[in-house]
Amino acid sequence: MNALSNVNAPKDTVTDGVALIARIVMSIMFITSGIGKLVGFGPTVDHIAEKGVPLPEIAAVIAILIEVGGGLAVLFGWKTRWAALAYVVFLIVITPIFHNFWTMEGAARMANNINFMKNVTILGGFLLLYAFGPGKYSVDMMMLGRRPMQREPTRARGEAIPSYANRAKWSPDHR
Repeated sequence: MNALSNVNAPKDTVTDGVALIARIVMSIMFITSGIGKLVGFGPTVDHIAEKGVPLPEIAAVIAILIEVGGGLAVLFGWKTRWAALAYVVFLIVITPIFHNFWTMEGAARMANNINFMKNVTILGGFLLLYAFGPGKYSVDMMMLGRRPMQREPTRARGEAIPSYANRAKWSPDHR
């Protein structure tokens, strides 16, 4: 068993298709948000500065890199578990800073409470992605499938054993 497999996860095409759709849906929000931050860099920096985050320009660049870079990684299923872990940390840091509903009143409190809970829910989705991986339709799994797991068996003189040779393990009933 390798590090990317899970004994409890179903191994069928439907599950892998659902994992692909989930990755697409999860990544779209972050990619578009990151592009929006890049296009509107000045207002993004101002908003971050309003929240009291130190070095708002650097924080904005980090947010853009995580949202666009991490979003593309999740979308294509490349280094998926690392990207999911980066999002978990990112969401743990930014959610209480930007959706601190407990300091607000009225409609702002309600809106930020909803956004806080949405971020917590998204965090849960990234934890699931971290736990179960990207599914079969991903760069991670394509790369895993191409990686040679073992060398081909060879004879004492270094010649390869023909592919038609029986390489089955011995069993007590000789089957």
